[in-house]
Amino acid sequence: MTRREAWLGALVIGTVAIAVRIWAATVITFPRPEDTDYYVGVAGNLLSGQGLVSNAIWSYGTPPLIFPRPAFEVWLPLPTFLDAIPMALLGATFRTAQWASIVEGAVVAVLATWLAGDIAIERGMPLGRSRTLSLGTGLVIAVYLPLVLHSVLPDSTMPFAALVLGVCILAGRLARDAADDAATAVRWHDRRVTAIGILLGLAALTRNEAIWLALGWAIVAWGIARDAGTGRGGWARLVLGAAVPAVVVFAPWAVRDWMAFGSPLPGQALANALSLTGRDIFAWSVPVTPSRYLGAGLPALIGLRWDGFVHNVVSVLLLPGVPIAAVGLVGLPWTGRGTALRLLVVFSITTFVMTTLLFPVSTTWGTFLHAAGAVQVLLVVSALLALDWILDAIGRVRGWTRHVAWLGPTLGIAAGILFTAALLPGFGRAGDTLRDRYAALPEALRAAGAYPAIPRVLGGSQVVPAVITDFPIYLAETTGLQALALPDEPPSAVLDLARHFPGTNLVIVNADDDGIWPEVRDTDEVGIRCFEPVSLAGSGVPALDGLRVFRITCP
Repeated sequence: MTRREAWLGALVIGTVAIAVRIWAATVITFPRPEDTDYYVGVAGNLLSGQGLVSNAIWSYGTPPLIFPRPAFEVWLPLPTFLDAIPMALLGATFRTAQWASIVEGAVVAVLATWLAGDIAIERGMPLGRSRTLSLGTGLVIAVYLPLVLHSVLPDSTMPFAALVLGVCILAGRLARDAADDAATAVRWHDRRVTAIGILLGLAALTRNEAIWLALGWAIVAWGIARDAGTGRGGWARLVLGAAVPAVVVFAPWAVRDWMAFGSPLPGQALANALSLTGRDIFAWSVPVTPSRYLGAGLPALIGLRWDGFVHNVVSVLLLPGVPIAAVGLVGLPWTGRGTALRLLVVFSITTFVMTTLLFPVSTTWGTFLHAAGAVQVLLVVSALLALDWILDAIGRVRGWTRHVAWLGPTLGIAAGILFTAALLPGFGRAGDTLRDRYAALPEALRAAGAYPAIPRVLGGSQVVPAVITDFPIYLAETTGLQALALPDEPPSAVLDLARHFPGTNLVIVNADDDGIWPEVRDTDEVGIRCFEPVSLAGSGVPALDGLRVFRITCP
């Protein structure tokens, strides 16, 4: 495929991907999961001149615990910066922020097209099959449910996927060149090495899993240096040539984190490895500790890892991408070989293993999910390679005179369209219910006489009360109220939390919350005495029926 054909193909793939994602954005009108709303909300605060802050405190492990809360004590800022671009031009709303993820999703489809083209070149495919694999991969990605969904949710998933694919493509081309011209392939000042470093730095500003991408580059760079015959010196040039620009890109954010939180790195992310339940991240009076974690016992810790493994394989990779993902996963041991895919395979395996073994609880709440965009691309490529091999083998046996390589991508495109069209609207309707709930909540609280009152203060500083809730980001971003995460702890601990934020006297929790609330309020002595139920029955809004509201009456 010529360079002109590659760019023309990219234009076609990008156009199709954008069109599909524009349709998807009409279906997805509310951010799910909650962390998506966090990125968009912080972008809105940035554009309004408040800076990188949030009105939600969703975790208590990193001080300072103040309002407005300095943002990104665990997550990272690049998705917010990207969301802010269309929001600055078109208005600070979720709808406009979706344009950022739509473009990012289209970029992922184009990069997947180029990656597949590199694979075809490496494997010496005939021109027709090469074009079919390359363009077919891009078209399947354009309609593939997991990637379409996350392309209209402006969080970290799609920008991280694009950055991972960019690094993998450059690494694959360096590896290919190393076998042909060692003198030019292993130079620390090679522009491709510098570009890898810049992309690694941007990935580190997007997700913490960038560390596994950097580790993967170090591993692949050793193979490149070995193939080029340059040994440790060549490896050091490749690694340091990428490390320097990566550090330069990330360093300003490390300084900001040091100033805001007292540490240049998101230390709380490491603490998540000690979680025994997903709600440990909301802990107030019982923080996670190594002794508590080890005290759970070996069977429980093994069970957590089994749950994480099943979640990552089934819920993240297989079910959203069925049947394509299943074919790709089964074929991966055979299709995942070669230099073009080497870094992507290393990154995918490393990220899967580390999130499963080190963060087995957090991964069930999205750690691997949001890092797996590029892994989804790998499964699609693997599936199409497997189908291409099967069809080619059948053709040789049957004596076909014309190849039918187009059949594999056609099946993939058909499956992608079918499942995306069938399942995406249901996800959107669930979001619509949440949107209606939080839109109606302020007026319902006012009608019940429970809307948090902001006291008038003559002289001195004003104390603005917060609301304790199990969805603090949603509440803060949709109502403008300050919100605190509801810890999965007894009413006495929640009462202590309220006392640390003067004026806080309201708890809002979903009736079907899978923690101990709201049931614990009805059985605990402090809960019965200090948490008075507030009825929203008169609101007439069905979406509010799933909420329970309590007024804190104890000082």
